[in-house]
Amino acid sequence: MPSTLDAIDTRILEILQQDASLSTADLAEQVGLSQSPCWRRIQRLREDGYIKGTVVLVDRQKLGFAIQIFAQLKMAALSDEDRASFRFAVEDIPEITECYAVFGEMDAMLKVLAPDLTWYQDFVVSTLLKLPGVVDIRSIITLADSKHTTAVPLHVRALR
Repeated sequence: MPSTLDAIDTRILEILQQDASLSTADLAEQVGLSQSPCWRRIQRLREDGYIKGTVVLVDRQKLGFAIQIFAQLKMAALSDEDRASFRFAVEDIPEITECYAVFGEMDAMLKVLAPDLTWYQDFVVSTLLKLPGVVDIRSIITLADSKHTTAVPLHVRALR
C-alpha cells in the first residue's frame, strides 16, 4: 500500500467501502477524529484518486436480471483502431457491466447481466457477434453468487 496513507486513511477507506452513506460525523466518530479533519481527509482521498466515486449497489435480480454470464471472446487480429472501436462499442452496451482483456486462448472476457437464457441467446447473435473483431464466444453461466464484493482488500495477508 502506498506510504501516503496512514492508519486513519486506511480505516476511512475500509468503512466507506462498506457503507458510503455514512455522514461525515458518523465516520469521524468511528475513526476517532472530529468532523472537519475527517472531511478534509475524505476530500484528499478523492483528490488523490483513492476514492474514484460513490455509488449505490442495487439488487440485479430484483430488477429482472436473473442470470449473469461471463462471455469469453476470441478476437481476430485487430489494429489499434479496431481495438478502440471494440472498446467504444462495449461501453455503449449497458448489459455488459465489465470488460477485460485477458491472456490465453481467448482475448476478452465480458460480464453480462441477462433476464434469461433466451434473451442471452438473442443477445449473442444480435450484439456480441457483431462487435468489431469477434470470431468466437464461449459463455459461462453462473449458478449462484457465493461471494460478491466491490471492496478492495486494504491489508495484504502475509504468506508462509
